Amino acid sequence: MEQTELLRLIDERSAAFRAAVAAAPSMDAKVPTCPGWTLFDLVRHLGAGRRKWAAIIAAGPADAPPDSSTWDIPAPAEREALLAWFSASIERLLDALREAGPDRACWTWWGDSQSPQTSGAAARHQLQEIAVHTYDAQSVAGDPQPLPAVVAADGVEEFLSVCCSTTVAWPHEPAAVDYHIIDGDSWRLRLSADGARLTTPGDDPADAAVWGTAGDLVLLLYGRVPLDSLKLEGDRRHFERLIAWDPSE
Repeated sequence: MEQTELLRLIDERSAAFRAAVAAAPSMDAKVPTCPGWTLFDLVRHLGAGRRKWAAIIAAGPADAPPDSSTWDIPAPAEREALLAWFSASIERLLDALREAGPDRACWTWWGDSQSPQTSGAAARHQLQEIAVHTYDAQSVAGDPQPLPAVVAADGVEEFLSVCCSTTVAWPHEPAAVDYHIIDGDSWRLRLSADGARLTTPGDDPADAAVWGTAGDLVLLLYGRVPLDSLKLEGDRRHFERLIAWDPSE
């Protein structure tokens, strides 16, 4: 996806997020898809995170993210002021991405993944986070909308390459798990002592596989829908182990 399209979709999903927050009954409303969070917590999290990423992208190549004093501004409690603060957070992010362009290097937490450490990769990940949190905000009213098709179509590969691929050794027996978009693309995650590496499915069968729409697969990967809501084949324990695995530990 071109950088201009990524920025347009970030802006569009952010507007949908604001609309969901504005229509919610209260900032103290619980977010069903984020246990323990109120709607205020969700807005604060998304806004503060976008300010942090704006600072990261603006800093360019670095060995660590900028100190929080450069970006951490407390979120106001009142809804109208909070939404203005959130809008300013998104503008900071968009301005930083426009200034950097897609190819500038920057620090990222996914250094050993299969995704580059560039502002373009950061923009791609920002879109997915904002889209999923928009789904969260819409869930407060009990009517979350499917992820936009163009966003979801990129989301499966983006998540697998950023959040799953790693050089940290897989702590279980080697396995190959497949993710299939119904009538669409497919990916294989190979898990071994060498880590988790994203490939395309080969002629050899997977140890486990899951099928769904692109949107359903993205929501599964982000823990918003249960594994049993999608079509499964093979040993489900591989997916359960993946969900529970934290390579940083």
